[in-house]
Amino acid sequence: MRKSHVISKLEQKQTAWCVAISMSDFTLFELAGLTGVDGIWLDLEHHGFSVESAAHLICGARAGDTDVIARPGKGEFMRLGRMLEMGATGIMYPRCDDPEEAAEVVKWSKFAPLGVRGYDGSNPDMPYMSIPKAEYIQQANKETFIIVQVEHPSAVDQAEAIAAVDGVDFLMLGPGDFSILSGIPEAGYSHPKMQMAIDTISKAAKNTGKSWAALAFSLDDVRQFVAAGAGLIFYGSAMRAVRDHFASTREALLNEGFALRDSQI
Repeated sequence: MRKSHVISKLEQKQTAWCVAISMSDFTLFELAGLTGVDGIWLDLEHHGFSVESAAHLICGARAGDTDVIARPGKGEFMRLGRMLEMGATGIMYPRCDDPEEAAEVVKWSKFAPLGVRGYDGSNPDMPYMSIPKAEYIQQANKETFIIVQVEHPSAVDQAEAIAAVDGVDFLMLGPGDFSILSGIPEAGYSHPKMQMAIDTISKAAKNTGKSWAALAFSLDDVRQFVAAGAGLIFYGSAMRAVRDHFASTREALLNEGFALRDSQI
């Protein structure tokens, strides 16, 4: 069973670098891995990936030797298990409301005695019945990590209790939903409510001996989060990279005198 790069960074107290890819081309997942990223965020909460297409993308990530952090929807415990069986090494669980829900996420992500995850053994994470069951179960529990997202203000208030749940590795703010649910949809991290949420999460992680993850939109964000002790930073989006490339190419061609139709982005 392949070792998790994110877990390795966590054990060495280094910050892991992960990116987001929302396009269903397995070559992008392989390419990202070959550039040396520690993990790829595969979002099944908001994007249209099927379970089958997700399996192909995770296969591409394995070819590039990088972790996949799969995000199911809230309460989708069966799909969570299937993502692990396909070879995802991380689970990002959204909209966690309280420590009881966090404990359920751990229960479904880990084999006994740490949880009640179901066993198959013929899937890529084993891989394909190639190692003894007891060895596989031990490795799977060790090399699988859990990120719990708190997104409602009432959940942020319970951040320390959620982080204290055995099996939770990272706590993470969902900045988009938190800002909307807090009535500040256009706010960035500099807003007092956003900064207070980040501070609450980082302190909760420190007080419980856990780590925390963050989504960065700029290098200034990266610097802030590293200085505050974040153990995992998502920075870089394939969709944004493609969009920005086309926009800059359009601008260059306009400067060369091309007559182009109006941009809609």
